[in-house]
Amino acid sequence: MSLKKAYLLVILVLIADQISKIYVKTHFIYGEIDQINVASWFKLLLIENEGMAWGVEIPGTYGKLILTLFRLVAVSGIAWWLWDSVKKQSSNFLIVAVALILAGAFGNIIDSVFYGVIFDHSHGQVATLFTDQPYGTWFHGKVVDMLYFPIWEGNLPSWLGGKRFTFFNAIFNLADMAICVGVGILIVFNKRAFETPELEKQA
Repeated sequence: MSLKKAYLLVILVLIADQISKIYVKTHFIYGEIDQINVASWFKLLLIENEGMAWGVEIPGTYGKLILTLFRLVAVSGIAWWLWDSVKKQSSNFLIVAVALILAGAFGNIIDSVFYGVIFDHSHGQVATLFTDQPYGTWFHGKVVDMLYFPIWEGNLPSWLGGKRFTFFNAIFNLADMAICVGVGILIVFNKRAFETPELEKQA
């Protein structure tokens, strides 16, 4: 796969990710369930992630800034990995996987860097894009999540505690999906993804 095609994949994922996030931010109120029920097992629900995956946060005044700067360094490394993989004519499995991971990581970085200064808050109101009363500052934006798949909801058996349980209760976005698909390709197609590049075979 050429570098141009790899970048095109990254750009398409980024566009889809940002369109979905901006739409949800400007049409949904934070945490209001059942705003759109695509199906009984698929709903759109706006939440905002303060930190890393699964809502983990780095404590302290500069925790969010440190996290965002770390993401910027990480995405720079992933971008170099993509460029190097194309240059070495690595497997398309590897190039597509790295491109998806790069797109996903960059998509969430956009939220962290810019959303705090271009949106107002979504609590009890629909957020305004390019507001004059932003909810945060540069590098302190919140990552927007909206995809919710409560495939099964019910009470667990008594021998498992009998508590109310939802599977699958994580809420995520298209950028997260791109990262997961990319990592999944690397795991499932590991041998084909990391086979000897064509340039090394010809040497």
